[in-house]
This record gives sequence, C-alpha cells and structure tokens, in this order.
Amino acid sequence: MKIRPLSDRVLLKPLENETQTLSWIYIPDSVNKERPYIYEVVEVGPWKEDKPITVKVWDKVLSGQYSWDNVKINDTEYKIVWMDYILAVVED
Repeated sequence: MKIRPLSDRVLLKPLENETQTLSWIYIPDSVNKERPYIYEVVEVGPWKEDKPITVKVWDKVLSGQYSWDNVKINDTEYKIVWMDYILAVVED
C-alpha cells in the first residue's frame, strides 16, 4: 500500500532517537516527551500555490512529537503533518 499526502502535507517515518548522551548518560523515554523528534520524509504532497514543499523524500527532519496525525500501515508507524509543522531539515 502506498500513501500519497495531499496539499502541503508530508508523510514522515520516525527514526530511532539517541537515548545516550556523549558523556554516556542514558536519558529515559519519560523525560521531556514534548521535544522535537527526527523523522525521515517518506512522501510529500504536491503543494499549494502559496506554499511550496521545501523538503524531499529521504530528508531527515525535526518535527514535534504530537504535531499531527499518526497512522499505522503494515505494522509501521507514520505521521502525516502539514509542511508548517516541520521545524528543520537535519544535515549530516
């Protein structure tokens, strides 16, 4: 099954978050649940005339954890967000 977002929406797949800091201190999942998470862009919608999509498939992006709709397809969790809910593109 393939999902194609409409308008200025983006389909995101969560990436595993780092739970260990550089000083080898582990941070439990219960701490700071509101922080942004890193996602991989799976699919992008076409665009709206006044809002072009500025991310592309395979980009890694930051988005809030509770920013839009979660969907589950074939045991994989995805998130569909408006382009406005993407905070930044993560560059390696």
